[in-house]
Amino acid sequence: MTSLKEKKCEACRADAPPATDEERVRFLKEIPSWKIEVVDGVDRLTRVFSFPDFAGALTFTNQVAEIAEEAGHHPLLITEWGRCTVSWWSHEMGGLHLNDFILAARTDALI
Repeated sequence: MTSLKEKKCEACRADAPPATDEERVRFLKEIPSWKIEVVDGVDRLTRVFSFPDFAGALTFTNQVAEIAEEAGHHPLLITEWGRCTVSWWSHEMGGLHLNDFILAARTDALI
């Protein structure tokens, strides 16, 4: 079985099928530090990463930006002293798609 981080992202569109409840449960087992939160009625995958200083958080933020650009799929990134909060969701469809779980796994792989 291919791990999430090795899967290929597909082009997402407004009518793309969201991740099912069964898929969410299965995918979250691979990325257990991520939580699904609802913001303005939209499900997002969110995780807070901790670092010893601002420079570490900023370096990580830039690494996440690189994988986002490569995939053409962009998260919310909040960079603060000693931490970076990352939230993935599919803007086009207004929820969670397989791509979000793939990119969360790739984000974990940066650590």
